[in-house]
Amino acid sequence: MVRVLDLRFQGVERVIASFLLRSREGPILIETGPESTYPRLEAALKAEGVLPEEVRHVFVTHIHLDHAGAAWRFAAQGATVYVHPKGAPHLVDPSRLLASAERIYGDGLRALWGEVRGIPEERVRALADGERVRFGDVEVQAVETLGHAVHHHAYRVGEVLFTGDIAGVRIAPGPVLPPTPPPDIHLESWYASLDRIRVLRPRALYLTHFGAYEDVEAHLSALRLLLEEWAGWTLARLREGLDLEAMTQRFEAYWREALRRAGVGEEGMRLYGLADPPFMNLQGLVRYWQKHHPEALGG
Repeated sequence: MVRVLDLRFQGVERVIASFLLRSREGPILIETGPESTYPRLEAALKAEGVLPEEVRHVFVTHIHLDHAGAAWRFAAQGATVYVHPKGAPHLVDPSRLLASAERIYGDGLRALWGEVRGIPEERVRALADGERVRFGDVEVQAVETLGHAVHHHAYRVGEVLFTGDIAGVRIAPGPVLPPTPPPDIHLESWYASLDRIRVLRPRALYLTHFGAYEDVEAHLSALRLLLEEWAGWTLARLREGLDLEAMTQRFEAYWREALRRAGVGEEGMRLYGLADPPFMNLQGLVRYWQKHHPEALGG
């Protein structure tokens, strides 16, 4: 049985989740959230009868701070942290990750994401695509799912799939949205990952942002369509020659109007904005076109 732990990022519910599994060999955690929400995660674990030091196995879908920022806390208490091979070096030495985050968040980095420390190499285990790890009656399988990041796994446990960011952001009762921040967005890889998830035929998708959804086919189809729509919108604005500031203003208006049409109110938009900031989505798609398809820009 999966327990969804709401980390109440920035003091609000339904933005970032961690997932607690129980096995005969003890509790397993999938996703840690940022270090800034570690006190809330600790309290949520204790409410489930689990002390943080009892968690010996922690899986992170990728190394972005909203998914893995508190992993070092568990490693410091003896846990092993499981991650994609390309993410492992950045958990051991997070200096490049932090430098990238500082460029985006500046002085607000610590308030948003908390403290980040390196993890001893012996506490980090890189998992290959398809690799399975068994803990008594629970088996966790790594499924490489690229497109959002070059170091992204989903994790398959029985009939459910913990999807990180590859299956989007969805805050019920709102729609699924793509998280497309820089620097790694690659749409062709993302589409292939969605196809791979379909082949697995999971009964439910567990999204870090936020919660469990069982309408798997409809969810994945809606995400694919919106990825294509956002990418096309961004390409059209690039061809118009808009600068990033003007493009950002137009994208945020476009984003808000789409959510409004989907029945999302102001509070819901706030939650989506915390989980999936539109300005970052635009920046990631701009970088995708400029890096991977400069020939499409014209001029």
